Amino acid sequence: MTIAQALVAFSLAAGLLTITPGLDTALVLRTAAAEGARRAALAALGIVLGCLTWGAAAAFGVGALLTASQTAFTVLKWTGAAYLAWLGVNLILRPRARFETSTAGAAPDGAAAWLRRGFLTNLLNPKVGVFYVSFLPQFMARGVEPVGFMLLLAAIHAVMGIAWFAAVIAATRPVAAALRRPAVVGWLDRATGAVFLAFAARLAFDRR
Repeated sequence: MTIAQALVAFSLAAGLLTITPGLDTALVLRTAAAEGARRAALAALGIVLGCLTWGAAAAFGVGALLTASQTAFTVLKWTGAAYLAWLGVNLILRPRARFETSTAGAAPDGAAAWLRRGFLTNLLNPKVGVFYVSFLPQFMARGVEPVGFMLLLAAIHAVMGIAWFAAVIAATRPVAAALRRPAVVGWLDRATGAVFLAFAARLAFDRR
């Protein structure tokens, strides 16, 4: 896979995953509706910083494995493939009928509090870390330095997250209404499940 092919493939997959509703989107939606756009933007920024932290951790960890141990990377590869396949099968066979937008009670006043809330919501979710470790290595282009390239992929995902959250905040009511429709949530879950299965297969048969 060339650098251009890797970036295009990652952008397409990450774009779909970004708009698939989850805990982070629920937090931003709820905050925008109940607390206002400014606090929602701070929470969104905290979430993106959490994603970058996970992405950096995955990049340095996986990069070290790619450099030091073929055996360790093989174990990681099969573990990541199994995890993505499990997620994909569950999303396809058991898509959600609704998307819950309620979250815990309001955070204390102050910019730092809302930034911290978004950051910790993302950072304390271990599924995000497992996702990055499973997902980023699949888009390694030929001849690139692993750590730097995976940091670039994490940064691209972060930019997508900023754009998505900005759209969510700007159109809180229409977006929230759409995400409450069972057909929309079910379609997004199934589409995301198909993406997970496709990349699980690719990861499993990657002979790098």
